[in-house]
Amino acid sequence: MTSIRAAAPLVMLLLSSCVLGPDHKAPEIALPAKFKEGSVRSNGNIAQEAWWTAFRDRRLDGYIQKGLDQNLSVLQALERITQAEASVTANAAGGLPNLTFSAQEQRSGTKGYKGTQVSSPPSTAVAVSLDASWFIDLFGRYRRAKESALASLDAAYANVDVARLSLLSSVAGAYIDARYFQQRIALAQQDVKSRRETLDLTQLQLQAGAASRLDVVQAEGLVNTSIAQIPGFETQFRQAAHRIATLLGMPASSLVDELQRSGAQPVARFNIQAGVPADLIRNRPDIRAAERQLAAATANIGVAESQLYPSISLGGSITPAYTKFVGGSDAHRISWSFGPTLNLPIFDGGQLRANLSAAESQAREAYLAWKSTVLTGIQEVENALAAVQRDGRTVAALRNTVKSYQEALQLATASYRDGASSLLDVLDAQRQVSNAQASLAQAIQQQAQDYVALNVALGGGYAWGTSTQKGPTIVAAAKAAKAQ
Repeated sequence: MTSIRAAAPLVMLLLSSCVLGPDHKAPEIALPAKFKEGSVRSNGNIAQEAWWTAFRDRRLDGYIQKGLDQNLSVLQALERITQAEASVTANAAGGLPNLTFSAQEQRSGTKGYKGTQVSSPPSTAVAVSLDASWFIDLFGRYRRAKESALASLDAAYANVDVARLSLLSSVAGAYIDARYFQQRIALAQQDVKSRRETLDLTQLQLQAGAASRLDVVQAEGLVNTSIAQIPGFETQFRQAAHRIATLLGMPASSLVDELQRSGAQPVARFNIQAGVPADLIRNRPDIRAAERQLAAATANIGVAESQLYPSISLGGSITPAYTKFVGGSDAHRISWSFGPTLNLPIFDGGQLRANLSAAESQAREAYLAWKSTVLTGIQEVENALAAVQRDGRTVAALRNTVKSYQEALQLATASYRDGASSLLDVLDAQRQVSNAQASLAQAIQQQAQDYVALNVALGGGYAWGTSTQKGPTIVAAAKAAKAQ
């Protein structure tokens, strides 16, 4: 009785064991209190903010909804969650008892031939085996492995959000491009019409003796120049439409006819709310994924360190066997075994130490990757914020430029009709109007793209439609997306 009491604390110590390696702590980085051109007001959680609705374009809203439901990159990321969940189970299983059952039946005997007598009668043997083993996790190898797998699972959920955020950027960007090229086609067609009118006027002037053949040829050249631009814009429009369809998991040409219907260039109506740099750590899923990858790498240090120490496993088996001979005789027997196994690494050529050093280096690399992701996120916000703050002024100035050149074209055309100015003045005015309209269309496109870039850089909207609760967790958002 005394020996049992003395051994009990030792058994409890072995079963409770310890966990080697450093515990993961949330990484830290010094951040500015505000963006250079932002405010000190926090944005809070913007994961469900549907920022694209600022364009007030129902077709764009519908495409984004379809993309979030059926984009192939998002669906692939969801499958990686299933893989990560299986990895958690597999890593946790190593520290649990293992029980295996097996059964065997065998009929055997010896039969003589060519006058040889039978040397042994037939017999039937039945054997059942029950084997059990348990690796006693003295130093937390499997607990750290499970911890690493759980962190990787969190990273997989965050990567779903990364894929969703990337989808928002890609669909919105492709849609903006498609509408831009449509606008360029419309402007080129307007140029053709305007320059044909000038050509007709020049031909009348030629018949009246007020113009030369050179004037007619120059007018014809500008008409053909405008016509030559249209096929290139049509190709670029179709390519943008193909890109949208592919992002929605559809054949490339599925949306061409639908998008060819009239649609103005998207113009966002918004108030800039960039929040503060600290918001990015919560709102950007790529930063969260990098932090979870750091946690996984930190846990792997404990896995590698535990392999430097002894390990104990308990194992045993029970094997009852039954053999029946011809004539009714039989035999019964039971064999069993039980005992611990001790593994002690003594000399391995430095392999285990090298594995530990590699795990520590991978953790440091993961921290640097996290830090780089944070700083890159801040840079992206600063870039987009600086652009958005200035795009409005550019668009406003170009609108005024177009109005001025259109008035100049009207005056030049009227003056040419009256014979008070040359055709060169009209052609030059048409060229200025065409260039100004093209610049305005491009500026509107850039303003919309910069607005998209700002919201993506802030990490907004990726969890839209995944939960009715504000600010869903990584797991809730991704599981809801997978269920759709």
